[in-house]
Amino acid sequence: MEIALVQLSSPDNETQGQRIERAEAILRAQRRPDLIVLPELWSAGYFHFEQYGERAETVDGPTVAMCAAVAKDLGTYVHVGSIIEQAKGGVSGSSPVLRNTSVLVDPEGKVAHRYSKIHVFGYKSLEADLLTPGTSLPVVHTPFGKMAGTTCFDLRFPGLWSELSVRGAEIVVVPAAWPAERLEHWRLLTSARALEHQVFLLACNAAGTQKGVELGGTSRVVDPAGRVVAEAGSDEEVLRVSIDPGLVQATRREFPVIPGRLTDYSGLGR
Repeated sequence: MEIALVQLSSPDNETQGQRIERAEAILRAQRRPDLIVLPELWSAGYFHFEQYGERAETVDGPTVAMCAAVAKDLGTYVHVGSIIEQAKGGVSGSSPVLRNTSVLVDPEGKVAHRYSKIHVFGYKSLEADLLTPGTSLPVVHTPFGKMAGTTCFDLRFPGLWSELSVRGAEIVVVPAAWPAERLEHWRLLTSARALEHQVFLLACNAAGTQKGVELGGTSRVVDPAGRVVAEAGSDEEVLRVSIDPGLVQATRREFPVIPGRLTDYSGLGR
């Protein structure tokens, strides 16, 4: 399986439309990988909180539409990263519900998987004030295995990941806008989650600076044994890597952690 992690920047002086056009050129320049992955909220800019409302879009809006066209033309899966989704669910006359929603588009240009970030971030961030958490945790069948996604801050919650592995996830895509100041945590958590749950973890982080915050880059692919297959630098780049999805089941057969794991420890004595 050939993967391209597009570690994109979202400069403050670039409009959303300009960034979508620039990203499209980068995506179309790829040599037909099986999967392309983009970072969290790259088209809107994660730290552009004051513009969340105007940069929100539906799942058939400009960001996903561009990625769907690329997916169809190249015959590849494209993980859009995430968008500020203007979602249904508000009461009549109220402000629309906004979510941090990731989307996987298949080679026919159709939405194959979508996930709204469950753990919205509140530390030095307005995300938790502006966005509504997701309420579902889907896993989708692909030719490469069962695929799922989490987003950035979700890395810090192992219970979410335990449930993903219970639901059969073998490849987990993690778009992020992870700051450079906590890069040590990024490396630790991406390795730990892959190792704990014996999955391929494809983590695509943003690069550059947004609103004075330096993003960490360092997009990485970690295998089911916790080994780092590839890691990007700190600047904008495309990280190309080849993996063998069959390694997930081989690892689980060789060292069967998941069958012996409890999923509910609340009944244990104190």
